Amino acid sequence: MGSTPDDPPLTSPTDATNGNDTTNGNNTTNGNNTTNPPSSSNNNDNNNIPYWNVNLPPHLHTPTCPPHLLHLTPKDRRILSTPDADYQTDTWPSVLSKISAYRPDLFQRLPSDLRRYHEFCHRVSQQHGSVMNFILTQRLGWGELLPLVPKGKTPFEEEEEDVKILRNDWPYGLDKRIVHLVVWVKFELETEGEKGDLTEGAKRLVDGWVRKKFLVEEGRMVWFRNWTCLKSVKSVEHFHVLLFDPDKGLVDRLTGGDVPLCERVGLGF
Repeated sequence: MGSTPDDPPLTSPTDATNGNDTTNGNNTTNGNNTTNPPSSSNNNDNNNIPYWNVNLPPHLHTPTCPPHLLHLTPKDRRILSTPDADYQTDTWPSVLSKISAYRPDLFQRLPSDLRRYHEFCHRVSQQHGSVMNFILTQRLGWGELLPLVPKGKTPFEEEEEDVKILRNDWPYGLDKRIVHLVVWVKFELETEGEKGDLTEGAKRLVDGWVRKKFLVEEGRMVWFRNWTCLKSVKSVEHFHVLLFDPDKGLVDRLTGGDVPLCERVGLGF
């Protein structure tokens, strides 16, 4: 959503990033299935607490897994089994290293944030049909009709109509000085290969626009786009921009004062 929050994420998100861009555009859970998944924790100090109870106070523990935490990937279960105190936040050098190596799949959320993310996605899917519908109508204001039709004949030609910059609604576990933005666009960016990486021409196009738009000194900004195979919201093109300790006024101007959903939703725990 800003999500993506790909949420490199709903998002990226990306899901393998766990990591879904902001909120997950295709994230659904079966609320009727109460069968418990494997519950073992990867931390002996947790006394084998089921992953869905880790990072919760004892009085909120449940014997069965809640619907929004069923059917998770092994990676997400592993992350949720980790106490927040054991989580290692990504520093700016770490962020630059992962993106330089083009490994957005290595980003992940703080375990308790991942829990909140999945609960949010579950509720939004119930209320709006899917997280993608929620992003299109509530966050982007672009309506439900797909595919999106850009006003400009070429990418970034009509920014006001075809581009929207938002905060990542569910950002990765990064140094608090790092601001995670998601750039949503109505046009498609050219990709290649099995994973769906941007072509060199598309990379140059995006890089030129980002440098012109954000006007941040060298070394304090980096952007990436998840491989198509990792993107949670595949129907709407988007990429991520990370800024190190930027001026708040700049961020507000770029996003229209947007506030990420993780800072303004109450999920009851």
